[in-house]
Amino acid sequence: MNQFSFEYPWLLGLIVVFAVCAYFCKVKAKSIYFPHLNSLMLGNKNRSLLLPALKWLGIILAIVALASPVLTKEYSNSKKHGRDIVLIVDTSDSMRQQGFDVTNRAKNKFDVVKEVAASFVDKRENDRIGLITFADIAFVASPLTFETKFLRQIIGMQQLGIAGKRTAINDALVQSYGMLEKSKAKSKIVILLTDGVDNMSEITVDEVTSLVSKSEAKLYTIGIGTERDFDGDYLRKLAKAGKGLAFAARNSLMLTKIYEEIDRLEVSKIDDKKVVQHTYLFTYPLVFSILLLLFFIYFRTMRSL
Repeated sequence: MNQFSFEYPWLLGLIVVFAVCAYFCKVKAKSIYFPHLNSLMLGNKNRSLLLPALKWLGIILAIVALASPVLTKEYSNSKKHGRDIVLIVDTSDSMRQQGFDVTNRAKNKFDVVKEVAASFVDKRENDRIGLITFADIAFVASPLTFETKFLRQIIGMQQLGIAGKRTAINDALVQSYGMLEKSKAKSKIVILLTDGVDNMSEITVDEVTSLVSKSEAKLYTIGIGTERDFDGDYLRKLAKAGKGLAFAARNSLMLTKIYEEIDRLEVSKIDDKKVVQHTYLFTYPLVFSILLLLFFIYFRTMRSL
């Protein structure tokens, strides 16, 4: 943003002082010796306005230079410190269960999860987000990306049964931490959502807990449904190892609030610094003022010869 101003604007008042002085402080010396001099020079005065124009433009520009015109430019230097986030979504057969949505009991758990996950993605403008879905096996549905529109489409395309019917939580965690292994982001986050108990993983509990605890990535776990649906103790153990938090959602409203809570806990930092640049322009009116006054002296001298 460019802004023009004067560093000493009060000095512009000198223009009024000069104008008043020119009107009331006229030189009388010539009329003492030559009382009819003005009559003799009247025709010459009307014939040329060059000298008064040079004189007054020179004076005005000199005063403008004294007032120090300044052009100010403001630059915004924003540094966004985004995060790398991996969403892990359960697509096992138990996610077909209905009644989880408080407003539409006909919806199954998976439909609600897709809607809430898409809403969460919309809010992560400065982060890269990846998606892993799992059932019998775990696979990467989307690599880490800034393209939230693309990721929302991928989330909408996910279907139950595409990876089987059972639950392989540990394998999904290994996939997600593998995705973050080469990440250079300062903050790495994994959000695991499931409504079941691991019954299909090839990775043992001890192995995955060790992996989670040694990683820099923070782990949030979300169990949805009733307490009989998922292993709350295991999810809490995982979250503790991953230096994160464990949540439980009995319905869609609670799930939405959990993602909102995670969103508040993991806000991206934006370092916004303003750089102000001042360009002083007084040299331009000063140079023109000197030139005009020199021309004024020259032409006045030539007329008097």
